[in-house]
Amino acid sequence: MGITVHFEGKLKDEASFKTICTNAEAFAKEMEWPFSLISEQEVKLERTRNEEDWDYIGPVKGIEISPHEACEPFRLEFDKDLYIQEFTKTQFAPVEIHVLLVDFLRSNLEMFESIEVIDEGEFFDTNDLELLNKHLQACDAQLEQYLEQPDKYYGPVKLENGRIVDLMEQ
Repeated sequence: MGITVHFEGKLKDEASFKTICTNAEAFAKEMEWPFSLISEQEVKLERTRNEEDWDYIGPVKGIEISPHEACEPFRLEFDKDLYIQEFTKTQFAPVEIHVLLVDFLRSNLEMFESIEVIDEGEFFDTNDLELLNKHLQACDAQLEQYLEQPDKYYGPVKLENGRIVDLMEQ
């Protein structure tokens, strides 16, 4: 359940890393969104490849943007090989947030040696705002069905790390 933008890929080189971070910082400032730089020497990133779990342990760098209180953080967090595997749930924020984040990714595709973007709202592939809204409405309707049973379910819940869980069982 939920509308999330997943993105995974590898930057071309260190110059591409610097450019995408500069672009992201300028984007955050233009939108007046809080952001912070990421630079850690030892981090564990939980990743999946070919439906198998694998963990990366090592240095990371990048930038995290907070587009909206009802949106997950937009993390551009790269490992030592300039590889990224991230996602941002936009479902509970205004639709414009989803569009802006997808447009940012689109405008920076040339920085990547390879990249795959999976947009559960299909906006990345279609640029169809009506279709995106349809997906959002369908998710909201499905969530409402569960929430009609308040003795069993509640949500959404924002976790300390900024991730949002659509639905929790009592």
